[in-house]
Amino acid sequence: MIHFAQVSKYYGGRGVIEDITLSIEQGCFVALVGKSGAGKTTLLKTINRLIEIDSGAITIDGAAITALPLASLRRRIGYVFQGIGLFPHMSVAENIGLVLRLQGTVAPPERIAELLELVSLPRDLADRYPAQLSGGQAQRIGFARALAAGPSIMLMDEPFGALDPVTRNALGGAYRALHDRMGLTSLLVTHDMSEALLLADRVIVLGGGRILADLPPRALLQYRGDESVRAMLDCVRDQADRLEALSRSAG
Repeated sequence: MIHFAQVSKYYGGRGVIEDITLSIEQGCFVALVGKSGAGKTTLLKTINRLIEIDSGAITIDGAAITALPLASLRRRIGYVFQGIGLFPHMSVAENIGLVLRLQGTVAPPERIAELLELVSLPRDLADRYPAQLSGGQAQRIGFARALAAGPSIMLMDEPFGALDPVTRNALGGAYRALHDRMGLTSLLVTHDMSEALLLADRVIVLGGGRILADLPPRALLQYRGDESVRAMLDCVRDQADRLEALSRSAG
């Protein structure tokens, strides 16, 4: 569905992403992981042209993204980020319906209720304001807004990063179920390798703007290649081993 062909982006002569070639199948859930500065967010934002590439080509369903009207391209792509970006002076309903208003249509109350239900929130939240929401509720509103125009692709940049562990785990699982139910193609940027392994169908590890590993979670756990990738996996194993040891000592 999404294809990158030798894609590069430079800032001040430095390659943030360099010569990236990969294909993402329709319906796949892909996690992009790596250290800060690895190029994860840059790669993500090239898909909806929030960042323009310097060389190479990106296509969606065989069509070059540069050949599509920008509004048409972004209509089929939902975008959720850590800061959420809800407007404090707008109600929940107005925030959710913002994307549709920008497209020249008005979301009827039934559509707002449907979107709230889709992200497992009660309909009576529609009249509240962002300041009256919990962090988890606000992030769910962000997902509802991103889904308002019926996109087939969802881009997510650390959407769970500011949430407490319990809410983060619950919302991650809820989104994975939503992805499966709606047949979405999802790309998730995360620093959390455990989250990537548990949620995604495929984990792409970036380093220095290049792809270091691109494997399904089970295969990645057996990875014996790049040392920095192994170090990330060893952190996950070490945490799991320490928790298991703690559990045994408590028993």
